[in-house]
Amino acid sequence: MEKVADIASDIGEYIRQQRNTAKISLRQLSKLAGVSNPYLSQIERGVRKPSAEILQQIAKGLRISAEALYVQAGILDLPTGGPVGDAIRADAELTERQKQVLLDVYESFRRENAAARPAATPATDSTPAAKPEESA
Repeated sequence: MEKVADIASDIGEYIRQQRNTAKISLRQLSKLAGVSNPYLSQIERGVRKPSAEILQQIAKGLRISAEALYVQAGILDLPTGGPVGDAIRADAELTERQKQVLLDVYESFRRENAAARPAATPATDSTPAAKPEESA
C-alpha cells in the first residue's frame, strides 16, 4: 500500500514540475485538462492517484506526451531508445501515432544492428599478444 502512495506522490510532483515549467497555474491546467481544480490539487499533493484517462487529459493540458505521465505513474515501463527516442516523444509537431511508428522503426533498426554486431565483430581482446622475448 505504501508503494501506491509513493507512486501517487511521484506523479503529483512530476505534474506540478511540468505545470510550473510551462508557467501554467493550477486553475489554468484544470480548465485545459477538463479536470476539477480540487481534484487536480489532490493529484499534485499525492492524495489521489489518477487514472490513465485523467493522465491523458492532463498531458494534453500540459502539451506533453501522455506516455511520459504513464511512465511516471508506473503504468508503462521506462521507454528505450535513449536521446533519439526522447526527441521523437518530445516533438510537438508529430501525432502520438506518428511518434509510435517512428519509435517502432527506430527500435527495429537497433535490434537488427545489435543482432548483426556479434557476427561482424568477434568479441576477442584486440590488444596484440606480447612476443616471448619482450616479456622477459
